[in-house]
Formats: sequence, structure tokens, C-alpha cells
Amino acid sequence: MSSRNCPWRVALSRDVTGVSDAETISSRKQTNSSGKQTISSRKRSPLLVCGLLAGVAVAAAAFPAVAVSGLAVKAGAETFEGLPGELTTKQAPQATEVYTSDGETLLARFADENRRDVPLADVAPIMRQAIVAAEDRAFYRHNGIDAKGIARAFVANNSGSLQQGASTLTMQFVRMSITYAATDPAAIVAASEDTGVRKIREARLAIQIEKRLSKDEILERYLNLAPFGNGTYGIYAASQFYFRKQPHALGIDEAAMIAGLVKSPSEFNPLTEDGARATLQRRNWVLEQMRETGVITLEEAAAAQASTLHVRGEAPPNGCLAARPNHWGFFCDYFYRWWLAQPAFGITTYDRERRLKGGGYRVVTTLDARTQAAARRNVHTRLRDADPAALMVAAIEPGTGRVRALAANRTFALDNPAAPRNGLSANPPKARKGIRGSYPRTTNPIVTGGGDIAGYQAGSTFKIFTLIAALQNAYPLDYTINAPRIYQSKYTGASGAAACPHSRRYCPRNADDGMAGVHNAWTAFGSSVNTYFVPLQERVGAANVVDVARRLGITFRAPKEAALADDPQAANGWGAFTLGVSATTPLEVANAYATLAADGRFCQPTPVQEIRDSRGADLPVAAPACVQTINREVARAALDAARCPVGDKSAFGECRGATEPRVRRVVRHPVAGKTGTTDRDRTAAMVATTRSLAVAGILADPDWPETTRKMSHRIVNPAVYRTLAAAMAGRRPQDFPRPEPRLAYGDQVAVPDVTCKSVAEATALLTGAGFQVEVEARPVPSGCPANTVAGTEPSGWTVAGGVVVMRVVGPTYGGYP
Repeated sequence: MSSRNCPWRVALSRDVTGVSDAETISSRKQTNSSGKQTISSRKRSPLLVCGLLAGVAVAAAAFPAVAVSGLAVKAGAETFEGLPGELTTKQAPQATEVYTSDGETLLARFADENRRDVPLADVAPIMRQAIVAAEDRAFYRHNGIDAKGIARAFVANNSGSLQQGASTLTMQFVRMSITYAATDPAAIVAASEDTGVRKIREARLAIQIEKRLSKDEILERYLNLAPFGNGTYGIYAASQFYFRKQPHALGIDEAAMIAGLVKSPSEFNPLTEDGARATLQRRNWVLEQMRETGVITLEEAAAAQASTLHVRGEAPPNGCLAARPNHWGFFCDYFYRWWLAQPAFGITTYDRERRLKGGGYRVVTTLDARTQAAARRNVHTRLRDADPAALMVAAIEPGTGRVRALAANRTFALDNPAAPRNGLSANPPKARKGIRGSYPRTTNPIVTGGGDIAGYQAGSTFKIFTLIAALQNAYPLDYTINAPRIYQSKYTGASGAAACPHSRRYCPRNADDGMAGVHNAWTAFGSSVNTYFVPLQERVGAANVVDVARRLGITFRAPKEAALADDPQAANGWGAFTLGVSATTPLEVANAYATLAADGRFCQPTPVQEIRDSRGADLPVAAPACVQTINREVARAALDAARCPVGDKSAFGECRGATEPRVRRVVRHPVAGKTGTTDRDRTAAMVATTRSLAVAGILADPDWPETTRKMSHRIVNPAVYRTLAAAMAGRRPQDFPRPEPRLAYGDQVAVPDVTCKSVAEATALLTGAGFQVEVEARPVPSGCPANTVAGTEPSGWTVAGGVVVMRVVGPTYGGYP
């Protein structure tokens, strides 16, 4: 067999270019009957011998003892024919970088390994030259194995001098690739085992990969894969960690230092005293290699060698606890939990976390830094972080579901059990046991819910769901109900203060006795009249109200509440639901009202607006997930009534009464919303929305929902509407669309004039006109005779089928059935 037919013998006689070898082997191939290429049987034996020689030579050079034992011969007998068609490598883990909505401000990084792949074009030429000079000077001349290097190693290793290796840069890349492709610990150990078998396999695979990749492709992959110490992998991470520079900005001395680390990252550690000395010597040695290869001049080498090490050694942030500023941590945690819930990133949460920490994604989140800063500022100035009560605010964009801010009066951090800084739980039994509360430090998802956080009661903000259900069932906004001071409902099973006297019936009352009287939806929603909405819920069915809440994003995390919501029959008995007794979160409440601002289009809350994989491909999982859950006109009508509580004007001029009239004046945009209070003021809530942003806040005690402390609207309300005002500053005002008149007024019917008629006659006239008739049980001054009707409310025109209240004259009237 001549030298020209054996790549190994060619390599021993001259520098190997890789071209003649590929051509030599390729020329021996022929196509069999199945269409596959194979090596002709006539030429098989010489090639087997050639493969054997390759194995023996490599093992002899790198591991002389192995060659003597015969192991190299055994391994070398595996010919080139048995090599894989191509080297298949699993992509090495890369850090995922997460940005705020501007796409430029880093929010967080997630990484098992500090690595980020970059194209070779983004690496300074001097860095490329330095790694070649340090690791494989013949890189651009050999075909994967360096014959001269093998010869040098053979001579050195058999002369008793320091043992040299013969691994080329390509062989090193093969070894790293096999390591990262390993799926179990044994395979990882085998990939780096110091044996001749491994060396031979690397040599064979190196030759194969040189046929399939260009030199620059190999170098790029090597630079992105190599470990550079201190938890950094790849040239991007190394240049950032050691010098806070992009790889394209590295200078001569910096490139030489980084190139010198690959040989032994633990030994050449510039962050330790001994390692710094070794690193300096190693860097200067690399500079000398660069000079010898002509990469730099003698003068440049001398200047670089005279310089001292200026290493930063700053690890990039990793995970949500490292988010800066700290209050971004709550949003970061929301994003993290969202990611773990996405099937697009794996079957199990473990798989999804691995993808997050190793997939090299570029994520642009929905976090708006300006809105977030306003939310945190308005929260922090009203309630200190060390307060047991939590003031929690969320902002979301109507029509997209993009979460723009999440803030709380808490430090996003873990409390150290060995040296706790958190106060004792506000819950007395827990406090007596020494159990700490979640203030001022917590990583619990208190703003968004999840885990053990079911949420908090949001009070009368839930009345919007009853209003929507009524509109869907042909009750227009002008539908009237006589709202008494205390209403004896049809619901049973009540106890304590919620029960009627000497009864188990549910008897809600208003916050103020002055709220009693005839109301329509505009006035009842504006003044938050409980005794209007409970009977309205009776008319439309509580199960329908619960269904509306679910369609607007209320999730019912508490098991007992979920059981009620899932059973329509049981839900129909949920009398207090309209008053907001179900646990929810600021984010859910904000999104419910945002859905109305988007004309009934519900969007799943999302923390992302763009996700690209490591190759730059845009992933559809970031697209808004929206669906029309409420009729557009119904949504517009409900929102028209919701303008009343916050001091705005209904499109029909019907607002009278407001629980927080300052909102419209401060926000200076058309706005809708609602306040909410629960029994004994255990929570206080508010929501306000414009066409482009909804903000909600809840003041509660996450550690003790049954707190005896009274939560104040003076704290939560301004935190909400001033956050909204700051976020809306500079934006063009957008008015809410006017709803259809039929949803506002329905079919209007004239109320018969029954003035001075007897109660019986007046009742007959009104019921004959289709109205529900109620008699006011208190005397009314009038010029009519005693015990006759002084007038009605409403009078003139009103909704067909609505309630008309007759007022009776005279002190002797005792009431009529």
C-alpha cells in the first residue's frame, strides 16, 4: 500500500491539509444496490490497515504505556468505515436573557452554566488568533489530527521530559461535544476518561468533522463551548465576566489571558492569589506564541507582557433574586412561574426549567419600567415594607393581556432562618409559636397568586360581574330596584352578622343607611349599593354571575370556592358572591376590567411579548391569547356604569354618586373603575382602567386573612389611581365607546300617574302597565288625602317590567302587602 493511499502515512511524511485525505477515502467509495455508499471489498483490507495505524500512532504518542499493552491495536481495529456519518452534538447549555419591554434593559438571566453563544464574526480577530496560538498552532493546516504535534509528543513523552498531549483544537472540540451530548453521568465520565480508546475515537471523529465543517465553523463552536473557569463557558461569558466587555472589544493582553485559561481553568484562576501569578505567566506564554506565529509584533508582545492583570470577575445576575432593582423581582418571579406552566417548553416542569436555564432564549417581557417604577413608588410611600399589611398593585394592558407592572411593599428576598429579619406572623396562634410572617422579605407570589396564595377578597369590585350578567339577561342599566337599608334575601345558610335576625337567611346591608332608595345600575354602581346588587343577582341567578366572573379571569384557587363555582346548583346559593367574598388577586381584578375596556375581549395575562430561541427564531408562545368572552355592547354598557364610581361621566349623563370621585381629576383621561371593601374592613380594593391600561390594588394581610386590623381606602385608592396617572401621562386620551341605547334604557314605558289614588287602585294601574310594585313603608308629606299615593319613583318613563315604588301619604299608613 503506497503512502498516497493511506492518510496516516501521508500525515507522517508531510503536513496534512485534509483535502487529499478526504479525496483518497472518497475515491474508494461505491454505491451498493440499496443506494448507500460503501467501501469496495477489493480496497477494504488496505483501509483497515490504515485505520489500525492511525489508532496505534495516536495512542503511542499520547499514551505510550497503552500502546505497549496492545489496547491501541484493539481500538485501532475499528476502522473509518465504522465512524458515524457526522458528529451529532447536543447544544451546550446557554443562558437565557430576559429584558424589559424596551428590549434593551436586562431584567434577569437564567443559567445552569454561564454561557451565551456568539457568531465568530462577533469575536475579535485577536481573540481567535490567541486561542489558535495557545492551543493548536497548526489548526489551519491539519485535517483534525496534527502529525507533527503527535511526533513532538511522542519524543517528549519518551524522553522523560514533561508529558505532552497531542490533542488538536478539533479533537478538544470533539471531546467537549461528546461530553455535552452525554445523557448520564457514566457517559460524561467516559467522555473525559484518560485512556487510549478515548484518544483514538477523538482522532477519528476529528477527521470526520473536519470534512463536514469549515475551520471557522469549528473555531466558532469551540469558542462557544470551551470552559474558561469561575463558572464561565464560552467566549461571551468569559469576556463579560473577566473584563465586562463584548468579545469583539477584547485587546491583545485580554485575549491572551482568556486563551490561556482553557488549558486548566482551575489552575489558572486570576481571582485567587496563587492563580493570578500562574495566570500572568500563562498569559505571557501565550503572548510569546502569538509573537512566534506572527500574530503580533515583538513590540506588541513586550507591551502586553508588561501590563498587569485588570480582571473584574463580576458574575452576571442569575435568577429572580438577583433582579435589580429589587422590586422587579415580583415580576421576574411571575415570568418564571409562567414559563414553568408552558407545555411548549417541555412535558414536565423539570424539562421546562432546564430549557429556561439552558436554552439560550432571548425574552422581551411586558414589564414597562416607567409604570413599574410608578407602582413601586406609590406603594412604598404609603406603606413601609416592614408593615404586616401588604399593599399590592398590578397593571395590565387591555386587548393584549400584557402585564406592565407588579408591585408590593415587600423586599423580594428570602429570609434567613439562621438570622431572620422578618417579623412574627400577624396571626396570633402562629406568632405564639414563633412563626415568622412574610414581611418585609418574601418571594411568595402575593400580587399574582399561585402556590399557597389563593388571593384576597376584593369586595364590591365583583359587582361588575352581576351587572354584566343582568345586561346579558335583558336588564338594562336603567333597570330600577328599591334598595332598602337591609335586604332580606332568598339565600339561606347565613350566620353571624350576615344573617337576618332570628333567621338563617342572608340579610346584606349597605355601608351607609342613606343609600336606601330606588336605584338604577348607574347610581347603584356609583354609590356601591349592596341592597341593589344582591336582589339583582337573585333575578339573574348567582350561577350566571359566577360564570361571568370565570369568563373574565377569576380562577377560584381556594378549594371550597372552586367546588362552589364548579357546581351551578351550589353556585346559585352563593348569595354574597356579588359583594366580592371570593379570593382573587390584583392582577385578576385588573384584567377583568381590562377585558371590558377591550370591548369584552379577554386576554390571558402574559409576562412576555417576544421570545426568540438561540438561533433567533421567533416563538409563537409569546403571542397574546385572546378570545371574545363578553358581547361587545354588553361590555361597553357595563363600563359606562363603571365610570360613575370614579368621578367620570356616563355617556348618557346618568352618573350620580361616586365612592372615589378624585380619580378622573387625577388621571385626566376617561376612566372607569370601582372600589371594594369587605366585612369588618379586612381588605380594601380598587381598580381603575382607561382604554389602554388597567390598574388594580388590594390592601390585605397575606399571613392572616381574618385580621382584626381595618384596611383603609386612603392607602390603596391613591396608590392605584396615581400609578395609573403616572403611566398615562403624555398619552393621548381615548374615550370609551358609547353603548347602544337599548342596553342603557331597554324598552321605555310611561309610568301611569297614580297621584292621590288609593293604594289598591294605584297598584292595579301599575301592575297592569307591567311594572313590579312596591309600597314605601313610611309616611310622606303631600297634599293628597291620607293613605293615598303621593307619587311614584321613578315617574315619567322607565324600563318596562322595572320596579315602581309608591309613596303613601299620612301618618296612619302601616304598610301594604
